[in-house]
Amino acid sequence: MSLLTPIIQVFNYALQPVAPFTWFNLSISTLDVVAAFRLCIVLRQIKESLYQQHVSKNGVVSVEPKSFARDLSTTLTVVYGGEVMTAPLLCIPPSFMVSGVVPIFYGLVQAVVEMLPAVPQMSIRTELPLSFVDGFTRAMLLCNLIPPAVTTNASPVIAASPWTLLVTSLVTANGGFFLTNLLSFLNPTPIALQTPPELQPYGWTATDLWCAPLVTGLYALLTHAQPFWAEAHNVLSGMLGSSMDPKTGGVAALDPDTARAVCVVLLTTLFVGRTVKNFAPEVLDNFGGIKQQKGEKLKTQ
Repeated sequence: MSLLTPIIQVFNYALQPVAPFTWFNLSISTLDVVAAFRLCIVLRQIKESLYQQHVSKNGVVSVEPKSFARDLSTTLTVVYGGEVMTAPLLCIPPSFMVSGVVPIFYGLVQAVVEMLPAVPQMSIRTELPLSFVDGFTRAMLLCNLIPPAVTTNASPVIAASPWTLLVTSLVTANGGFFLTNLLSFLNPTPIALQTPPELQPYGWTATDLWCAPLVTGLYALLTHAQPFWAEAHNVLSGMLGSSMDPKTGGVAALDPDTARAVCVVLLTTLFVGRTVKNFAPEVLDNFGGIKQQKGEKLKTQ
């Protein structure tokens, strides 16, 4: 576990509230700030890419004037769309109905991002290092924010149900983008219903879709978040020949920080793989260009 120590330390440091928010008794951390800027920039990159694609095919026909209200609505839909879908089923109020700190914070970040003269296009050079950042931010969502809504629920049936935990993770983590794509918020054209990528052929293979229940389930397994996961951990450990705790007769649970660090490693690996796959043509083109330049140099000599 010593290999996970740096990840645990970085995570704990990144979760500490930072100034100037602490001046107003607001518990917004470095990781919150990074996650907000990362999301708002990604959404702007996607919108600009879709705009360029639309204009190249259709010109400026049906292009809707840019609106900050629509941009902010898009961001808040991504952030809270999944929670809006799961909160009523869990009989809890959505977080934005309890406090306006985070919605206002995202509004400020959205305004800053929209004022930037330009943002870089997605490429292997930008997305590969950011895959490590995504591993941390997604682990915060899947390990820190989503499980307590189920495991501490007032209903004993909900609190103990592993199925509820996995479905909540799946919908909460992906519902925002599902609604955003369903309503074509990211397109430059007027809002209209369209089929989200998740419902298109092989949409279920998207890493972001299935990694949510996978990672939340792994975190619950390692921490024994529910009785089912403790029993499952004992069974798996017995099959693998691991030693049992003589006091409890079972496998000891990992502390939450260590379990979350394991999830960070898994998520980072998945996101790095996704980035390499998505930008493989770019990598091959660059590699081919390097080979060609070397060949031309040899001919010159």
